[in-house]
Amino acid sequence: MDKNGVTGSIKEVKGAAEDAIGWAVGDKVVDKIRNYTSGLSDAVRDAEAMKSAGLLVASPINWNAGR
Repeated sequence: MDKNGVTGSIKEVKGAAEDAIGWAVGDKVVDKIRNYTSGLSDAVRDAEAMKSAGLLVASPINWNAGR
């Protein structure tokens, strides 16, 4: 999965979680989720920056491992 795929997946999960929890418990919890997912997006961005600077060496994820 590339950077755009990860970012798109994060946005999809964030939107689905906001909708589901917003209906169930209200806006205060949705705001907390927004803060959390924003932090997650920041972490992904920072990891990409570290990887491109050569500070992080990551191997691709093998999604089929163990199947």
